[in-house]
Amino acid sequence: MNIEIAAFTNKGINLALRLAEKFDSRVFVPERFMSLDSRLNLIDSPLSDWAGKYFNNSRALIFISAVGIAVRAISQYITSKTQDPAVIVIDEAAKFVIPILSGHIGGANELARKIAAFLHSIPVITTATDINNITAVDEWAVNNNCVIENPSAIKKISGELLEGHSVGVAVSDLSQITPFPVTLFLRPRNLILGAGCNKGVDPSEFERAVKNFLDDSGVSILSLKALASIDIKANEPALKIFAETHNIPFLTFTALELQNLPGRFTSSQRVLQITGTDNICERACVMAGGVLIRNKFVYNDCITLALARERSINFAAGS
Repeated sequence: MNIEIAAFTNKGINLALRLAEKFDSRVFVPERFMSLDSRLNLIDSPLSDWAGKYFNNSRALIFISAVGIAVRAISQYITSKTQDPAVIVIDEAAKFVIPILSGHIGGANELARKIAAFLHSIPVITTATDINNITAVDEWAVNNNCVIENPSAIKKISGELLEGHSVGVAVSDLSQITPFPVTLFLRPRNLILGAGCNKGVDPSEFERAVKNFLDDSGVSILSLKALASIDIKANEPALKIFAETHNIPFLTFTALELQNLPGRFTSSQRVLQITGTDNICERACVMAGGVLIRNKFVYNDCITLALARERSINFAAGS
């Protein structure tokens, strides 16, 4: 996902082009400025329409303008802190870099600090946890590749931290009873699902099978890091749709790679004769970098699943 920059003055455009080169971004300008530089892109509609076009398809939107211009441009597209992109405003003199939306989960605060360091500007960070030097749990989650299961708890947890109270945060892929009165569940992306299936299996059936399998395994679907299978299944609709739906990579390996993988796996001569490897789901999730935690399980004689956990996770320290 890209960083898109909008600028509206000659001075602002020069600043935008510097940022674009440093942060691999595109610069958009009104038509009257298009002749200034071949790297410029046209804002070919009202600014609010331009913002809407890129709001949900960008890592960040940067406005080199007054804050009010940016606020009016994005206001109708704001949804929630878990979905909105980072939005940053920079004045054309590059004195201040101001994150105005999605400071933590969207990474606006972190990006603002990087931009400010590059421009020798002042980052204007207004989120309460940051100005009080308290670790923001949602930012910590993003930096440690965790999915926030219940974002509604963030406000309560942050409020308790600001008051100096202890809080309950569970960082685990395991399904469990809520251990604290208010618990924020952070699900590390550390599980690899290995899968095989008959050709043409229904995507909804595959989805149900996986959810049942993970429920029986006592783990959260939010902790899935990848889906793994054999390369002859690379274009299998059910597998591709599942990976796309859950925003995880779909990794595939050749039969030879799978069969040559050392280890103890559930062996099937029938699968070996058909595919060239005696097991797909177990071998694939281990091949993708995991340690097997649940062996092959067959659903309705058409879907096979296995589960592995990433070998190690190192969480960044927080204060």
